[in-house]
Amino acid sequence: MALSDIDRQLLQRCLTRQPHAWEDFVDRFLGLVFHVINHTSTSRSIAISPHDLEDLASEVFVAILADDYAALRRFRGQSSLATYLTVISRRVVVKELLKRRLVPNHAEHRDMEHVEDHAHGVEERLSNHEEVHRLLSELDGEEADIVRLYHLEGKTYLDISRETGVPENSIGPALSRARAKMRRASAAASS
Repeated sequence: MALSDIDRQLLQRCLTRQPHAWEDFVDRFLGLVFHVINHTSTSRSIAISPHDLEDLASEVFVAILADDYAALRRFRGQSSLATYLTVISRRVVVKELLKRRLVPNHAEHRDMEHVEDHAHGVEERLSNHEEVHRLLSELDGEEADIVRLYHLEGKTYLDISRETGVPENSIGPALSRARAKMRRASAAASS
């Protein structure tokens, strides 16, 4: 989808710093940014609080503003502005989730109100780490690489495609198949 006239005008208004342009930009794309944050955290099984949601949205908009709108200046109009902002938002959110060390939401810890003591947290991380490696061993080399790059290293589909040579549009289906295999292996190990 090409750049719409509305977005082209909004982009131009922002880059020329016209009055209220940034506020209009935020109003137009805040819902998209919230959606990307929710989708990214959910796909990584990370529960975020309303406060985290607002902080992450702020980080996305700060990244867009950085270096005199450098991200917007790099936009070439070969896609919709929403698609471009989705990519930027996802990268910022993944980076922030990793930086903040927000952890996956386990079923028994859904409310995120209880914080484990440090020693127990280290033990759990080590056992989770061992479990992840055991489950990864159930996958073939390419699947294991894709899962490791996406879930453990926070890489984008494009980055994974570049590293593995797997077409970018095949990464999602490969992840789905790998997750299903790991669920089956985990269920078999616990029974």
